[in-house]
Amino acid sequence: MIATDPRSLLYRQLSPEDAQRVTADALARCDDGELYLQYIASEAFGFDDGRLKTADYSRDAGFGLRGVSGEMTGFAHANEISAAAIRRAGETLRLLDPAKASAAAPPRQNNRHLYTDASPLDAVPFEAKVKLLETIDAAARARDPRVVQVSASLTGSWSVIEIVRADGFVASDVRPLVRLNVSIVAEQNGRRETGTFGMGGRWLYDKLFEAESWNCAIDGALHQALVNLESVPAPAGEMTVLIGAGWPGVLIHEAVGHGLEGDFNRKGTSAFSGRIGERVGAKGVTVVDDGSMHERRGSLSIDDEGTPTQENVLIEDGILKGYMQDRLNARLMGVPATGNGRRENYAHAPMPRMTNTFMRGGEDDPAELLSRVKNGIYAKHFGGGQVDITSGKFVFSCTEAYRVENGKLGAPIKGATLIGDGPTVLTRVIGIGNDMELDMGIGVCGKGGQSVPAGVGQPTLLIEGLTVGGTA
Repeated sequence: MIATDPRSLLYRQLSPEDAQRVTADALARCDDGELYLQYIASEAFGFDDGRLKTADYSRDAGFGLRGVSGEMTGFAHANEISAAAIRRAGETLRLLDPAKASAAAPPRQNNRHLYTDASPLDAVPFEAKVKLLETIDAAARARDPRVVQVSASLTGSWSVIEIVRADGFVASDVRPLVRLNVSIVAEQNGRRETGTFGMGGRWLYDKLFEAESWNCAIDGALHQALVNLESVPAPAGEMTVLIGAGWPGVLIHEAVGHGLEGDFNRKGTSAFSGRIGERVGAKGVTVVDDGSMHERRGSLSIDDEGTPTQENVLIEDGILKGYMQDRLNARLMGVPATGNGRRENYAHAPMPRMTNTFMRGGEDDPAELLSRVKNGIYAKHFGGGQVDITSGKFVFSCTEAYRVENGKLGAPIKGATLIGDGPTVLTRVIGIGNDMELDMGIGVCGKGGQSVPAGVGQPTLLIEGLTVGGTA
């Protein structure tokens, strides 16, 4: 078990007073920056073909020292938390030009912590984690005779971070994160199809061990595999598309969210640059990023610069209201930081990133939205996607989708992709369901070579004139 005070894991070779002292010395010539201390424990179990295939466990600790002078940034990191190592890292910052402006004000203090101090890793024995995966494997195989392969994985991490600034500001956070994934291959008449389902969040392992949770994962993966066994080639062309609630909000994340991050807009490389106050979506379209939601995968008590997370309304009723900001871009753009300065770990400098990004629900009945579709598809679940930040153009693959004719669901389809661009697709929303859902806690966002956990969500959406790439 961990020590009572999680911060003690950061201060084994360094006292808090020394941390403040060396940080003040290292950042004396800078107008902003911080010392970012982190301890992280992580583990991953993979169960496949009826046996435990992988079991990884690691512990790591280190720091990242960042200095900012004007638009210039210096950054150094090490996996040794000591005064000597921080001083050596501080030598890198001597390459920066001395700050000409007054020092930036520290973040506002945060008196709220979202998460428990208890470690979610050591509280559950190794044997119990393996037993859970064995149980899932056996239950999935017994669920349907068409199941021929089952893969299950369990991952967890627990991290404590502390941010120390030259002005005396200190803030810390504890961050648990767990995830369960189930993949099932079903076979019928010589044809094999796969279904997957994942769940997790910033909480302890306990929920994943509840029968209701892991049975939900089995049912979700099996349903998708069996549906795909009946699928026919997807149609192609421009058509009306009904997009499901929850995880399909990854389309909003990729096609719109990245384009609303501060660095792209400060540099003028986003399709949304310079458009604050303009209409960028249909009436009723409201997009929010909120890192303060309890237990959500993308949530943090404070961001990785010490700014408390908050609800940020990015688009309201179709009007662009603002961008997501870290401290650097906020200062250069003359706006407040929004709590979106994030980094993968201590070895990376922060940048503007999403937390939990979603579209708010509307007033339409999802069944009524389906009845409006005369010839189109219903995209219930998405897989991977790609987006170009500058243009907002995206391509998403559908892992579960159906033909829709005369307002009725038809055969499931395979190989469907959705093609379009973020700024345009928002203007083509013609129906917003009253069933807004957040995803099940599986999102991972990549940007600039860094990956961070993120959440997405949306209600059922009806979009006209969306290009569907298919095989029929």
